[in-house]
Amino acid sequence: MTGEAAGEQIGAAVDLGSTSVHLLVARVVDHRVEPLIDESVFLGLGAAVEGRGLLGRAGRLELADALAGYARDARQAGASAITFVGTEPLRRLGDAARIVAEVDAATGVPLHVLGHEEEAFLMLIGVTEGRPVEHDVLVVDIGGGSSEFVTIGPGRRAKAVGLRLGAARLTGRHVQSDPPGFDELARLRKAAAEAVVAAPASRPAEIVLVGGTASNLLKIVPDGRLKRRLTTSDLETAFGIVAGHSAEALVERYLVRPARARILGAGAAIVEAIMVRYGVGEVRVADGGVREGAVVAVAHAGAAWRDRLEELAHGWVG
Repeated sequence: MTGEAAGEQIGAAVDLGSTSVHLLVARVVDHRVEPLIDESVFLGLGAAVEGRGLLGRAGRLELADALAGYARDARQAGASAITFVGTEPLRRLGDAARIVAEVDAATGVPLHVLGHEEEAFLMLIGVTEGRPVEHDVLVVDIGGGSSEFVTIGPGRRAKAVGLRLGAARLTGRHVQSDPPGFDELARLRKAAAEAVVAAPASRPAEIVLVGGTASNLLKIVPDGRLKRRLTTSDLETAFGIVAGHSAEALVERYLVRPARARILGAGAAIVEAIMVRYGVGEVRVADGGVREGAVVAVAHAGAAWRDRLEELAHGWVG
C-alpha cells in the first residue's frame, strides 16, 4: 500500500446522495481518520428523483464518468479499498439497477445501495470512528432527500429510522423565491415540525448532526465553525440571514457551498424541529458521516463490513 506504515490503511468511499456525490480518501490509524482527499460534485440525483424519477442515459454516463475519475484518484492516492454507497436517490430512482451495473462496468467498484438502517449505522460509525459508545446519543444526518436518525447507548441496541425529510425536498415543495420570503420560511418550519414527529422517541444525553447541510449552517452563524454547535439563537440568526441573502450572496459572503446555499433555510427548519422534538437548546455538528463510516468499517471488517454493520455501530476496542 503506497505510503502506509504498519497498522495504517488508506481507504476511499464515495457517497451518492441527493445533493452531491462526495469522495473521501483517508488514512485510518486505529480509530483516527485522516483525510487525504475530500471533494464533491453536484450531479442532480435528488432533482432526478423529484422530476421524472429516472436519471436517464446522459445522467448515468455523467455519473459513471465522475465515479471512474474518483476511483482513479483514490487508487493513485494509495487506497487499498474503495467503497461506493448509494443512499436516498438510489433507493428511489427507477433506473437504479442500470446505474449499479453501469458504474460497476465503468469503474470495477461495486455500488452498494444502502437501506435507511444501513445508512444510519454507517453514519454513526463515522461520528464515533468506531470507538465504543459510552453514553446515550442521537445522531442525525440531514440529507437532501431524507434524514437518517439513529439512537444508541451503552448496552442498548442501535435503532435507526429514516424519514423522507430532506433539505432539498423541503425546499422544492415550499420555496419559489430567492431569497425565500418569511412566509416561505414559516411553511418550511411548519412542514419540518410535522415530519419530525415520526422520529424515534429518545432522551439522548447528546444530539449530533452530520452532513453538508449542518456544516454549512455553521458558516453563517457567529463563531459556528469554531464552536461546532448550533443553538436556538443561532437558528434564528440563520433564518434572518437566509431571508436577507440570495443563494449567490450566501456563497460569496459566507463561502457556503453552491449546492447548499438555496436549501439552507430548509436545513435550519429541520434542525429547529429536531431540537424542539427532543427538548434541547443545543446540538453538536460533527465532521464524520457516511463516508468516514464506510472507510472505517471496511478497514476494520473488510469485505464483511455490510453484514456486520449493527455490531460495528456499537464500536470496538483496539
